[in-house]
Amino acid sequence: MSNALYFGDNLDILREHIETESVDLVYLDPPFNSKAQYNVLFQSAQKDIASAQAEAFRDTWAWSNESEWAFSEVMRSGGSVANFVQALRSALGESDVMAYLAMMTVRLQEIHRIINNTGSLYLHCDPNASHYLKIILDSIFGAQNFQNEITWKRAFSHGDSQTWSRVAGHILFYSKSSKFTWNTPHQPHSDSYIKSHYNKSDDDGRLYQLTSILSPSCRPNMVYSWKGFQSPPMGWRYSKEKMAQLDAEGRIWYPQNKDGTFDTSKRPRFKRFLDEQKGSVVTSIWTDIAPLNARSQERIGYPTQKPVELLRRIIGASSNFGDVILDPFCGCGTTIEAAERMGRKWIGIDIAAHAVKVIETRLSEHLDYMPDYKTEGMPRDFESALRLAERDKYQFQWWANYLFNPHTLREQKKGADRGVDGESFFPNGPGRPYGRILTSVKGGASVGPAMVRDFRGVLEREGATMGLFICLRRPTRAMETEAASAGIAATVHGDIPKLQIVAIEDWFDGEFPQLPPLEHLPSAALSSSKRRVKRIGRKANPRQVEMTLTISGGKADPDTIQHLNPAMVRDVANRSAAKAAS
Repeated sequence: MSNALYFGDNLDILREHIETESVDLVYLDPPFNSKAQYNVLFQSAQKDIASAQAEAFRDTWAWSNESEWAFSEVMRSGGSVANFVQALRSALGESDVMAYLAMMTVRLQEIHRIINNTGSLYLHCDPNASHYLKIILDSIFGAQNFQNEITWKRAFSHGDSQTWSRVAGHILFYSKSSKFTWNTPHQPHSDSYIKSHYNKSDDDGRLYQLTSILSPSCRPNMVYSWKGFQSPPMGWRYSKEKMAQLDAEGRIWYPQNKDGTFDTSKRPRFKRFLDEQKGSVVTSIWTDIAPLNARSQERIGYPTQKPVELLRRIIGASSNFGDVILDPFCGCGTTIEAAERMGRKWIGIDIAAHAVKVIETRLSEHLDYMPDYKTEGMPRDFESALRLAERDKYQFQWWANYLFNPHTLREQKKGADRGVDGESFFPNGPGRPYGRILTSVKGGASVGPAMVRDFRGVLEREGATMGLFICLRRPTRAMETEAASAGIAATVHGDIPKLQIVAIEDWFDGEFPQLPPLEHLPSAALSSSKRRVKRIGRKANPRQVEMTLTISGGKADPDTIQHLNPAMVRDVANRSAAKAAS
């Protein structure tokens, strides 16, 4: 099996592309509306959602025809799973949390199918739903295959908390059978533990502790006298031959009298050297893996990003070199990076085009080499692009924007469409502000000259240099006339139309818009703080490229969320952290 990154619905991909018992380890961290009040999840809330991303979330986790279908799928499977889910619906009704559980159940059933007999599942879940998910997992995997509930301290205490500060994440660990892969993880001993337990040293300075060499149970063959020491009642821990070997290696400590003779009223003990120990066995409470913060080097600005060390621990404990790791909600790709670094094969699935692009950039920039993998699910021809637009206009918008590798993508709150979906910047000559290109994506069938005219007004309102109007099918003559009336863009790169219509139908036929050269920008260039022009004396330096007051252009819009494209913007994490801090 080769490494693969899939864009699309994970249930469809699990059923169509992942073979039965072909995966060794599954880790998943499915989205859950943890920011909402707990009791809101038990209602059919009608209030507006904060953003288009949240709207997509509600489409998935609010009770709908899809939830009803998922529930029916579980009922058809029968058995204890169906009984549990039916009982939960009787108690919870058609609430958001019931929609979440129905959608998760049908996916967990598929995950159980694709895990092999020695494989395991780690489900990272919100405490608001973990108790329900455990019941469902007990019914799918068998209660006897529940191994642990891991508690990870994922945050520091919150000073404004109105109750016990919520700092823990919960990870449910299940195996497919009793014969599951397990490599006992260890962590280094703390300084205080070493000081209290390894408080003796040999002549060469090696620290050690003394442990018993008495047998814990009666073993007649281990009953013998040793160097004047009588046998313990239940014998020694080691055979006479092994005892002689350890003695020759200097591993046996003997109690002595003041004159240097053996004190046979006491017992010899075993020297356990610190430098030979792996450390303490890791427990089910993890406080040693720090959450990502604003200064974390691995941070890439993704809101739910987990530290690589968290996944390295899970992968190291429950898989071996060359095993296949699957993350069906792979987000920004932490599981994929950890699996690649540890010599495992991997499969990542995400329904968001932005996540797939973030992962592709992460793999190219975080590793010292380019891993071999395939990306599946992105439109490869006009027909597949058309299907994506019909299935999910929001993801089509993101995918279409990424065709032009923008610097930022805009996410509008519900009902707050400002006519701009993405923006890019290009150098427009020494001593001049960067040029700005806006994009507007229309994935519907009813596209006409009025929409092009509206976008022309957006370019004027935003003070943009150029604009790309992206639609599915080739434009009509009236649309082309409307675009041409915008005139020529004021650039140093020759005569370029100010407003160009880009049809995806033409794109796949090899027809591309005329664009000035784009370049990577530092995240600081996209900050809202005023940038000063570097001057020589009282005159502007003609070689210094001037950034606009805010390179994003326009006024601050509370209804818009800006997402930086990590492939075109450096230091995305620093920009994200600075924004969060402000």
